[in-house]
Amino acid sequence: MPLGARFPEILAAARTGAPWALEAIYREFHPPVLGFLRARAPGDAEDLASDVFIAAAEGLPRFSGDEEGFRSWLFTITYRKVGQLRRRAGRRRTDPAPTEDVGARLPAGDAERDAMAALGTQAALDLIASLAPAQAEVLLLRVVADLSVDEVAKIVGKRPTAVRALQHRAIVTLARRAARPKKAGS
Repeated sequence: MPLGARFPEILAAARTGAPWALEAIYREFHPPVLGFLRARAPGDAEDLASDVFIAAAEGLPRFSGDEEGFRSWLFTITYRKVGQLRRRAGRRRTDPAPTEDVGARLPAGDAERDAMAALGTQAALDLIASLAPAQAEVLLLRVVADLSVDEVAKIVGKRPTAVRALQHRAIVTLARRAARPKKAGS
């Protein structure tokens, strides 16, 4: 549910560091930011989401606009954080941790319940992640972030017509994949 008419009040309070206002912004925008990040950088989504909200909190004094403008601004930060991660990953070599060490590092929890809750969302994100990167980014920004074509065009540095074409191709591709009969054993 958008913050609506309360947005100016919440933004003003968040600029002063009011915890209730920062929490309201976080609760409203964290789910779509995290959804976008899970599709674009699955292993780093939680860390990147934290980085996005830290950057947003630091940038609040420079932001001006309404709630729709804030959403666009926040997803510009999110998009750039993914780009920074990819550039850093390209510059450094990484060694995967041994699989037997991973279990010891994970927090205790109800894995079955968590997996069942995420199953539908994860399946959709996996399907979107199988798209060409530009199509996936546009679709996520349009659907998950709920941004307009013009806002997405500014974020990704493309013309609105290119964004519409990428979104159309993404939807057609997803529809074709969804219509395919399932193979036995998959």
